[in-house]
Amino acid sequence: MKSRRPWVVGVSGASGTPYAAAVLRGLLAAGESVDLVVSRASRLTLLDETGISFRDAHWREDLAAWLARGADGTPDAFDVADALDDVRYWAAGDLAAGPSSGSYPAKGMLVVPASTAAVAGVALGLSKDLLQRTASVTLKERRPLVVAVRETPLNGQTLKHMVALDEAGAVVLPASPAFYAGATHIQDLVDFVAGRVLDAAGVPHRLYRRWEGELGGATPRSD
Repeated sequence: MKSRRPWVVGVSGASGTPYAAAVLRGLLAAGESVDLVVSRASRLTLLDETGISFRDAHWREDLAAWLARGADGTPDAFDVADALDDVRYWAAGDLAAGPSSGSYPAKGMLVVPASTAAVAGVALGLSKDLLQRTASVTLKERRPLVVAVRETPLNGQTLKHMVALDEAGAVVLPASPAFYAGATHIQDLVDFVAGRVLDAAGVPHRLYRRWEGELGGATPRSD
């Protein structure tokens, strides 16, 4: 029997819950297993940005509603019916959860979006909740850690924390969408950032049009 090796997705309290949804959809579409950690602060952001009240006891139905919602509030075409069968949810306050240990067989971790508080906590090794603890474990086990920072402008202290994460082996990936791929909707810009997160993790996807060395990529697509 094939052992389960998930990607851990940590969602912090920064604005940008559509980025997290797009990354989750991309992982599940690629057939990847996912362990999900939603911080307490991120629930307030999720409620504000989507109207979804994320609950531990009803995480499956709340996650399904979240993934079925596009960045502009319209329904997403992603089929969540069977996709959630290989998602495991861990409460942010559960420091005895599987991903809190280096012996837990995870592929790596994606923190998206990453608040400056989450960046600081991971850079300093605070481990105040499961998200920070899992990120610290990911670094010490030399597994891939992608931190999608969503904040602007950045002060000097946060920049130092980002440098510390880079030096520790993490990929620091600001949530900065590009415009050369022919975006015509908000979701296109969200998917570009999500696609770059998946690129950093080595997960195949078709979330955005890649640069191929020819000008004119920003021309709206007809397909």
